[in-house]
Amino acid sequence: MTIIYFILILGIVVLIHEFGHFIFAKKAGIYVYEFSIGMGPQLFKFHRKNDETEYSIRLLPIGGYVQMAGEDMEEEESDIPKEKQMTNKKWYQRFLTIIAGILFNFLLAIVIFFIVGLVNGVPTDTTTVAEVTKDSAALEAGLQSGDVIEKINGKTILSSDHLMLLVQVNGKETMDVVVDRDGKEVALEITPKKVEVDDQVTYQYGFSLNNTVVHNFFVAVKYGFTKMFSLLHQMILIIGYLIIGKLSLSSLAGPVGIYTVVEQSAEAGLMSLVYLVGFLSLNVGFINLLPIPAFDGGRILFLIIEKIKGSRVNPKVENTIHAIGFIFLMILMVLITYNDIVRLFF
Repeated sequence: MTIIYFILILGIVVLIHEFGHFIFAKKAGIYVYEFSIGMGPQLFKFHRKNDETEYSIRLLPIGGYVQMAGEDMEEEESDIPKEKQMTNKKWYQRFLTIIAGILFNFLLAIVIFFIVGLVNGVPTDTTTVAEVTKDSAALEAGLQSGDVIEKINGKTILSSDHLMLLVQVNGKETMDVVVDRDGKEVALEITPKKVEVDDQVTYQYGFSLNNTVVHNFFVAVKYGFTKMFSLLHQMILIIGYLIIGKLSLSSLAGPVGIYTVVEQSAEAGLMSLVYLVGFLSLNVGFINLLPIPAFDGGRILFLIIEKIKGSRVNPKVENTIHAIGFIFLMILMVLITYNDIVRLFF
């Protein structure tokens, strides 16, 4: 069942992303050769009546694509009319076609988080301490139930998600915490305690946050948006932490790591799997928004450069940069997958 869930979840996320590209390409009048879910050998294909596009499902459920005429920004020597090639479309049509996949992923995430909030209720996004564990590092440092955590290591806390990320990044170091206690600011220093269970070492602080749950339709609607922006903020911070070295590549997960998360979510129940769809959709949208060659964000960057300079970047230069970027991405994927396998089996 985990394999089935894995295929379905990745399939939904990829389908939504590629459908965004597909819809806007069609609206712009771009000739679409193929709309594929999955990569590798073709398992199934069909054509709709009076539609040039071939729709296919491929063996490996780790991606997908929409193959468009003129997508590499060079005119193709083919029977496809020039006016139906992407490279000859107006700037805004090319921009919308590229960014649509990202926007569709974000929209799916909002809908999923709304559904989860509607069914499970919406947890109060608060940084109020609910409980401090007996004999814990937090208790020894003077943290009390009812304290509102305002800052960690000088950084103002924006949400409970933000707080938990800062705690995770802090690791085993002493953490400077500023709390609001009955209207007064109190500064604390918490050094986490080392805990070893089944040869796994963790560093624990020993406190939990208020997790009151509210069941309300309109609150769930708001939650769909606030959860998306909260997680996007986390993802931006994670990129920054990776760049400055506070997080390592081992913190990232590839297909093998995602499979493990799917297995854990399945054990937690249906709504956990539904939430994972939204979370992964948001991840795919965010990663594609980054200005990385070969990703949508890289293509958007070249479109922005074109708009600023008033003329197009040399297509051969752009294609070369995307090709080099793709090679580096494949190397990165191999490293991440290796780390996933090491975590799983060793």
